[in-house]
Amino acid sequence: MTERIGSVFIEGVRPELDAGRYAIKRVAGESLTVKADVFKEGHDVLVAVVRWRQLTPKAQQTDWREVPMRFLGNDLWEADIPLAHNGRYQYTIEAWPDLFRTWVSELKRKVDAGRDVKSELLEGAALLEGAAARARAASAEDARVLTEAAVRLRQPPEPDLIAVALAPELATIASLYPDRTLAKRYDKVLEVFADREKARFGAWYEFFPRSAKRDGRTHGTFKDAEGWLPYIQQLGFDVIYLPPIHPIGRTARKGKNNSLKAAADDVGSPWAIGASEGGHKAIHPQLGTPADFRHFIEAAQAHGIEVALDLAFQCSPDHPYVKEHPEWFQKRPDGTIKTAENPPKRYEDIVNFDWMGPAREALWTELESVVLHWVKEGVRTFRVDNPHTKPIQFWEWLIRRVQDAHPDVLFLSEAFTRPKVMKALGKVGFTQSYTYFTWRLFKDELQDYLEEITRPPVSDFFRGNLWPNTPDILPELLQNAGPGAFRLRATLAATLSSAWGMYCGFELCEGRPLPGKEEYLDSEKYQLVAWDLDRAGNIKDWIAKLNAARRTQPALRQYDTLQFFETNNERVMFYGKRSPDGASTVLVAVSLDPYAPQEALLHVPMEWLGAKADETYQVHELMSDQRSLWQGPDVQVRLTPEQPAAVWAVYRFRRTEQAFDYYE
Repeated sequence: MTERIGSVFIEGVRPELDAGRYAIKRVAGESLTVKADVFKEGHDVLVAVVRWRQLTPKAQQTDWREVPMRFLGNDLWEADIPLAHNGRYQYTIEAWPDLFRTWVSELKRKVDAGRDVKSELLEGAALLEGAAARARAASAEDARVLTEAAVRLRQPPEPDLIAVALAPELATIASLYPDRTLAKRYDKVLEVFADREKARFGAWYEFFPRSAKRDGRTHGTFKDAEGWLPYIQQLGFDVIYLPPIHPIGRTARKGKNNSLKAAADDVGSPWAIGASEGGHKAIHPQLGTPADFRHFIEAAQAHGIEVALDLAFQCSPDHPYVKEHPEWFQKRPDGTIKTAENPPKRYEDIVNFDWMGPAREALWTELESVVLHWVKEGVRTFRVDNPHTKPIQFWEWLIRRVQDAHPDVLFLSEAFTRPKVMKALGKVGFTQSYTYFTWRLFKDELQDYLEEITRPPVSDFFRGNLWPNTPDILPELLQNAGPGAFRLRATLAATLSSAWGMYCGFELCEGRPLPGKEEYLDSEKYQLVAWDLDRAGNIKDWIAKLNAARRTQPALRQYDTLQFFETNNERVMFYGKRSPDGASTVLVAVSLDPYAPQEALLHVPMEWLGAKADETYQVHELMSDQRSLWQGPDVQVRLTPEQPAAVWAVYRFRRTEQAFDYYE
């Protein structure tokens, strides 16, 4: 005989990324809020739960747990699941009718209408007997209470029998032992990956260790690079990113300023990886030994800095792979290996893998071993070079395999490419991504773009790491606008996102371009550079104050709480962030004009502050260390190229019996 089945309907589950194909992103220590529309025909009382479990680092499944969902009205349900640890979680939804509570609701309406309920009481007794049978294995006491109530409901009517049936405590116990054969489960198991906090909050400093000597002539070592660590720490950066540290090829080596003819002493591009000394698992001999590299990582950690390593899956023609595994490379009809191109650019010193060719399985496995080699050496963060030029399927495979074994490993995507490709890389697992911020200069385009990437659904899978410059990119604004441009761009990058970075020299306002291009003259990609870290006109103090504000204000550690507010000047941006607990609130005003002073009337969102319209509150401007009292929503500010931004920590007063205190 066929048993009854349930008819609960579950839809509109969120967050859910591309019908559950990809995991959404969160940070360990947060909770994940899951919502869904749950309903069935009629007027049954429903119960819904979120089922969830964490997968261990070796992808072995832990037991499912359940969190009751809250009914919000209009068939919408919600629950929070804790993401206490770094790693991958799964979740889905299950719901069923609460048969006894539904019976109680109907019984009460019939009694109120004066109906004879003898038959209904027998139905209730049967429901209680079923619950009692399910309770026996878990609680003898609950089974006893349910059984006794069922016996009473089967007796001839008594004056207080209805009160027994409608007792709230009886329904509470009966609901603990539901008939789950009538439950319906959502047809997908969804995933969320909880990264460690560095995935959301970090300040990156890109640095070529080969220029660590700072004289432009002598090749630096890891030991020389250790001498930079106090400087980078004083600037407030907590991630130091190294371009490739591997041997550099000699065939078609690039000379200074990307010249096709290299002089005997030209050092070449670090991205032309591989020579007789080794490939992706080797270290350039002039930088030092593996032991030197490990010591550098330890020294950086002692300064509160994490080392990020460039992951560039491409080869010099001299790479050992070319001889050992020619099947891993694409060849022209004449038998030569194809060099890398992005017309009109051509990278004569680089050859690419045949990613989807017949030998792809062995190739992919080898490249996975490259990542795991550096993980073993102590690297937990990788900046990935041009991932959009490799198959997205490869990255999905690689990142999943690496993070299943090492969930603390982070991947930053250097993908200045088409929007859908950038987003796809985020969906398949990249922890963070470079963004179009580098070229967004004006108020409307900045606001539109940041609202897009810091709000769901995009923020569920994409975290933008904002860079005002890179070794490849010297934006036009930074070429001729002076220190004011560098200050305002740094402020925007450091406060619009919780993750930002800059390439060495930005703090020195280095802006000499190749004529007519957004590229550096005498680029460090092709030569050693003599850095004068005390160059006149530097903005080191400004950078240090920005990073100090980020460390001390929890609001600036948040990625997805960004809100934009009104000003009467299109050249002034005004926005704010709050910490999840509301204890930290920051307001930021930035002039977008590096050439002239700008005045603006800021409209402070009093409701967003949780304040009354005429309330007086204190603000602490963190860049100048000045405090002021503001009242009400309108504030006049003046920003200059020398002080193009203000970052205010907001403190509200509260009245007590003793005195005035601050909310801090």
